[in-house]
Amino acid sequence: MFVNKPPMGFNTWNTFAENISDEMIRETADAMVEKGLLAAGYQYLVIDDCWSKRQRDPETDKIVPDEKKFPHGMKAVSDYVHSKGLKFGMYSCAGVRTCADYPGSFGHEYLDAATFAEYGCDFLKYDYCYKPKDADGALLYRKISMALRSCGRDILLSACNWGCDDVHKWIRSTGAGMYRSTGDITDSFVSFRDIFLSQLDNFVYSAPGCFNDIDMLTVGMRNRGNVAASGCTDEEYRTEFALWCMFSAPLMLGCDVRNIDDVTLKLVTNPHLIRINQDEEGRPPFVANCCGDTKAGIYVKVMSDNELAILFCNLADDDRRMWLPLENIGIPVSSGKALRLTDVYTGEDAGAHKEYLMYRVPAHDTRMFIAKIVNA
Repeated sequence: MFVNKPPMGFNTWNTFAENISDEMIRETADAMVEKGLLAAGYQYLVIDDCWSKRQRDPETDKIVPDEKKFPHGMKAVSDYVHSKGLKFGMYSCAGVRTCADYPGSFGHEYLDAATFAEYGCDFLKYDYCYKPKDADGALLYRKISMALRSCGRDILLSACNWGCDDVHKWIRSTGAGMYRSTGDITDSFVSFRDIFLSQLDNFVYSAPGCFNDIDMLTVGMRNRGNVAASGCTDEEYRTEFALWCMFSAPLMLGCDVRNIDDVTLKLVTNPHLIRINQDEEGRPPFVANCCGDTKAGIYVKVMSDNELAILFCNLADDDRRMWLPLENIGIPVSSGKALRLTDVYTGEDAGAHKEYLMYRVPAHDTRMFIAKIVNA
């Protein structure tokens, strides 16, 4: 399945892990519609690991759902999700077992793809645990990709091998629509900061057709749920979301959207941020700093309609004065041009600026703008 923009949706793992059920999925589907998340672009509702029985069905060899969690079966859950206008996502693994020790798809790729198609699946997250030592990772992802492409249903493949085997160099060729490039995120500033910095040199491989997935968002989790750690401030969550949007990462919410707070809801439905993430050109930003300090990074993204997105991101533990000469973007003083800025967070006109931009950015926070080139 070709995806021309980073997928957006919700995944159960960060908050719920094994504590999933038919009722919870239906309530989440309702909330995604009622709270405006679907309207904002969040279309996938993905059930992660722990949905099945511990063993395959002895007669059919199929993976079957845990009837205690899903008493009406997965097709009924899928039908309800679809009835809300959402798309339905599921989980499996390239290994013999999943990461939580449920049946994996190794050696059963075509049977499982057909099963997921029967369920009405639109998205498959495909993990990397418990694969045989000598099994080639690229071949495993080609197998499931070919199985999905022959199952009779259009299913997006979300490859999740955590950045192993130089995945960024070959994953696009498998047909995957997105690929996990890092280990698991936790709900802390240090976790999302380190994940982002680990991929700073690899985002150039991300483009329409196959996007670098730096894991599900922890925005709004408030130190609750399966990946709880230290939690984050509102400013830190804003920084996390801004980075994911700026670098065209898939936006998969991980907080309990049934109880999402107003601050988080306003952030994750911000139309300017989503427009940056979903820009049709899907270009990676370039680093525009005057120095090599990645903890106080200035990033510029060339967008469609002759616009630019500009992010001043202070990942340091102290406030920073951040300076960007427009020469670094390619707009010298001699050009006679300036940048007219719109503040991404407030939507306000931030004025026209020539020669340089300078802002004092608090620790762990950001300033972000959409810019148009105008006459000075």
